[in-house]
Amino acid sequence: MPGSTNSPPTNLLGLPQDEMRNFLASLGEKPFRATQVLKWIHHRQTSCFHAMTDLGKTLRTRLDTVAEVRAPVVVADRVSADGTRKWLFRVDSGNCVEAVYIPDGHRGTLCVSSQVGCALNCTFCATAQQGFNRNLDAAEIVGQLWAARRILAESDHPGPDITNVVLMGMGEPLLNLDNVIPALDLMLDDLGFGLARKRVTLSTAGVVPGIRALARRCPVSLAVSLHAPDDALRDILVPINRTWPIDLLLSACREFAGALPRQKVTFEYVMLDDVNDTPEHARRLAHRLRDLPAKVNLIPFNPFPGTRYRRSHTETIDRFRDILLAADVMTITRKTRGDDIDAACGQLAGRVVPRSRRVAERRGVSVAPAPQGA
Repeated sequence: MPGSTNSPPTNLLGLPQDEMRNFLASLGEKPFRATQVLKWIHHRQTSCFHAMTDLGKTLRTRLDTVAEVRAPVVVADRVSADGTRKWLFRVDSGNCVEAVYIPDGHRGTLCVSSQVGCALNCTFCATAQQGFNRNLDAAEIVGQLWAARRILAESDHPGPDITNVVLMGMGEPLLNLDNVIPALDLMLDDLGFGLARKRVTLSTAGVVPGIRALARRCPVSLAVSLHAPDDALRDILVPINRTWPIDLLLSACREFAGALPRQKVTFEYVMLDDVNDTPEHARRLAHRLRDLPAKVNLIPFNPFPGTRYRRSHTETIDRFRDILLAADVMTITRKTRGDDIDAACGQLAGRVVPRSRRVAERRGVSVAPAPQGA
């Protein structure tokens, strides 16, 4: 019950409309109060209840006692030579996550994290080397967007406002759906951030039950980290493939595409020198995707300390792209951004106090086995 002396304040930053109404109803307030509070928080970027002047003084005082608007705290703010900006956000006493703002013409994309670390152990990703601690709650996920918008509004930055959000930061969002869905609802809601579904993208390593659940509960744009055209190689690069192999994954992607007519599923493919980048790999990938509304993003590998992988040569990437295009698979090569501040794809690390695999599994995370023979 709100107001209990034993209860911590409720962080309103993570409450979508229905939960905000329920919270305020528990205080004896009418449903329209939820609209007012949401607008103050998300439209006016207000965290002080006493500044919410169309609320009664009694309600403002009560909210000050039982609630809060608390975003993750910025502990580092770095700007790349290309305008990319990376924030390190503290989410608790021992853990930090990273978010990245990428300006590109009139488009401003924010890449946000969904977990502290990651339990999936993908071998080419810096986050995976940090271990896993916990899921972020909805307020901590939305809070990265809320804080980034506020920082950009208050600073004299030359780039565009945030127009797109991608859940491609630290963690596997489909292993945290109970918190990711309310965060997505707020991103889409006109009383929240008012983003169109096509401007919000969730990236997954291939959690098949989560893809199906997302299609039912909140079908935003979907990106799948594929990275290999066959199970033998993908088992090494993306160990979760041993649980949900490629055929099962692509079947779930077909079902998801059916929920969003005229929208393609994006397949991310990191280009690793002499690992997954031969013409034969390209031909097999084109065959895999032949009956899917697919778009392929080729991602030049971004190195990090301790990695054994190298980036494919530009000529190799171009040849790979041309084979896919010749097979009528829409393909682009992603431009590397922010690598001088370790903000490029696959480089996010944050600060993670890793928990044991047993503890991670007890918290509801299915931990993939460590890769063999890589």
